[in-house]
Amino acid sequence: MQRQIVNVLGNVTRQVRSNQRAFSVTPKKREIFKVQSSEDFDKKVKNSQEPVIVDFFATWCNPCKLLTPRIETIVGEQAGSIKLAKVDIDEHSELALDYDVGAVPVLMVMQNGKEVQRMVGLQDEDKIRAWVATAVKNAKQ
Repeated sequence: MQRQIVNVLGNVTRQVRSNQRAFSVTPKKREIFKVQSSEDFDKKVKNSQEPVIVDFFATWCNPCKLLTPRIETIVGEQAGSIKLAKVDIDEHSELALDYDVGAVPVLMVMQNGKEVQRMVGLQDEDKIRAWVATAVKNAKQ
């Protein structure tokens, strides 16, 4: 037996066999965005009321590629209580210099326009999860 998923226009978007594993078509609420400019950084990061993790990365950096799915999953688990801003240091070198980023990856928590936590290098999921939980807890105080 097949079930069909129909979008709002009445068109079939996916077909799912009932004997296969079920999946959700509703996106998780994730506050993840790529910084487009210094003005964008000021608006979305510095002026944010919620804490924001800034992920300084480079497309050529292998540890950055390994860190990306870890941090995105962990931020997604926080259900909107913290945001993730991705900053490519090759596109925004001035931001990297402003925040003393000498090597990547660097994760930095900003709240009320100020850096409150920093983590340098590739870390395992448990350490990142604890670090993010601390940032969320401190933001609520």
